[in-house]
Amino acid sequence: MVRWVSLGVPGVSLALVCSLSYAQDGGRLAPFYPTPETVVAKMLQLGELKAGEKMFDLGSGDGRIVIMAAQRFHADATGVELDKNLARQSMERIRKLGLEKTARILTGDLLKQDYSAAGLVTVYLLPLSNDKVEPLLDRELKKGARVVAHDFEFRGWTADKIETIDDDGEGRSHKLYLYRK
Repeated sequence: MVRWVSLGVPGVSLALVCSLSYAQDGGRLAPFYPTPETVVAKMLQLGELKAGEKMFDLGSGDGRIVIMAAQRFHADATGVELDKNLARQSMERIRKLGLEKTARILTGDLLKQDYSAAGLVTVYLLPLSNDKVEPLLDRELKKGARVVAHDFEFRGWTADKIETIDDDGEGRSHKLYLYRK
């Protein structure tokens, strides 16, 4: 069954929309669609990431959020990625940058991880995937923890702040949602 999802990203192909249905049925919670670096920086700023703070990026793809969190914000950053090749490539880049002490990628199902230590969680998942993640984060996140969602909100939560990025430098617009526990 194909679910038509408005991605809010101009130029996204029909092939990507079709692959989203497969991804939902195949255990993946989102396709790999890299977040532009300008948006990564705004996500971490909006989430008020602090030096030394523990953060998680769910569905970390090529590791760019984890790397920026460790490198620029000096956070203790962990990505969770189901795709073994993406996780391996991310760890290679982390090693080349000398960030192994503060950045890592866990290979596995993001629904089977422990996020209780998180001060910040970032996500760029599909709406149905956010629905699956929401109860887990509700249970595990401590008071004061923040969640920043890229383009797709958590339907059961009320955002503390919504930030619109009109142009990411590549001609696309984005919305960021900040939630506080």
